[in-house]
Amino acid sequence: MQFRHSGAIWQAFPELRAGALHVDDIHADAEVEKAIAGFSATASARLAAAQEGEFPEIQAWRRGFSRMGLKPTQYRSASEALLRRFRQEHGLPRLHPLVNLCNAISLAFAIPIAVFDTERIAGDLEVRRAGGHETYLTFGGDIEHPEPNEVIFADGEERAHARRWTNRQSGLSAVRQESRSVLIVAEALHASAGEDIGRLVATLAEALAHHWPGEPKTAMLSLASPRFEF
Repeated sequence: MQFRHSGAIWQAFPELRAGALHVDDIHADAEVEKAIAGFSATASARLAAAQEGEFPEIQAWRRGFSRMGLKPTQYRSASEALLRRFRQEHGLPRLHPLVNLCNAISLAFAIPIAVFDTERIAGDLEVRRAGGHETYLTFGGDIEHPEPNEVIFADGEERAHARRWTNRQSGLSAVRQESRSVLIVAEALHASAGEDIGRLVATLAEALAHHWPGEPKTAMLSLASPRFEF
């Protein structure tokens, strides 16, 4: 299986930097609350100094959404949405331990992180422009079709596993209690994205190895190295 961004995405967003991790043997019994508390404290300290909309990581995604023709305060990147909810509610809902951990790391780094159940992805997964014919399953069970030219995560059966790039994941490949094999993707557009994605991937790989038995495979993605095979 392969994860990649299309050539057109790299051409339109040459500042993009991404990290990808794959790990097997995930289970829902891991105790991650101590780690979550540490990452949440980092986010809280940063939010005490400024609201999330002032963070360079968030501002870069807002500019990116504007370049995609979207209103950045109507469609927020996943990291901005998490930080906003965390600031308002002083916490996040608990889901699967892996998702909870990734959400906490996303808060700490202000960088969106997507987690996919690889057993629910057909063939390769590519971040590309939509044709408009692809299908997208909402968490409510409804089928949608992305707008033509919208940035999506598309698999080999023309199913969109995320809409509006880092805005909204599909319910189809969301991690469940029975999930075992996952692909994790982090993406950033800000000036220090390369350095920050590198730190995020190293932090996440260490946390995964600590809480689950599988050894994660990792990759840093850029225009010069755009593919992750796992």
